[in-house]
Amino acid sequence: MRIAKPLASLIESFESLPGIGPKSAQRLAYYLLHVPQTYLDDFSENLVRLKKDTVLCKVCKNVSETDPCPICEDSGRDMSVLLVVEQPLDLIAFERSGKFRGVYHVLHGAINPLDNIGPDEIFVDDLFKRLGEKSGIEEVIVATNPTMEGEATAMYINKKITESNKKNRITGKAVKVTRLGMGIPTGADLEYADDTTLTQALEGRREL
Repeated sequence: MRIAKPLASLIESFESLPGIGPKSAQRLAYYLLHVPQTYLDDFSENLVRLKKDTVLCKVCKNVSETDPCPICEDSGRDMSVLLVVEQPLDLIAFERSGKFRGVYHVLHGAINPLDNIGPDEIFVDDLFKRLGEKSGIEEVIVATNPTMEGEATAMYINKKITESNKKNRITGKAVKVTRLGMGIPTGADLEYADDTTLTQALEGRREL
C-alpha cells in the first residue's frame, strides 16, 4: 500500500531523529494526523522558533535566550568553581539537583576518534581560554560521562590544564582539576542520573 506523500515525508523526518525507529515514526505521524490543526500550527511554530530564538552563551556555551545566559550573569554563583559537562542536558541535571552553585562550561560533545570528533569539533579550546590569568577560576570539575569518550576528554582537559599550570608557576596561578567521584556507573549518561547520585558524585570528586 502506498502511503500519502505528506505522511511519508513526515515519517522520514521522525526516523531521522535519534532513538526513533520506523514503527515509532509511523505512530507519531498518524497521531499528528488526527490532532486539531491549531495544535499542528503551534507545534510547527515551536520548531521554527527553536533555533531562531535561542543562542549559545558566549561564556559557557549553554543554550539560552540571552547572551550571556542567566547562570553566567548570576552574581550569586561561585565563579571560582567551574563544572565541565558534555551536553546542555547534563547542565540541567546538575541544576535540578540544586547542589552545585558554581558555573559551567558545555562542550557539546566528547572526543571520539572513531567518529572523527577531535578537540576542534567541541568547545574545549573555549574552556582553556576561560582559564586565563584574570578568570578567577580555582577549580575545574570534569563531569564528562564515564564512557570511553568521556574519559578520553577528561584526560585531554587534565593534560592541557596541567601543562598550563607548569607555565604559570612563576605567577603562582594554578587551577585544580577534579573528576566526579563514585556514584556514576561506567557507561552511564549524566542526564539520566538522579539528584542523590549527582550530589554524591560532586561531594566525592577526586583530583585528576
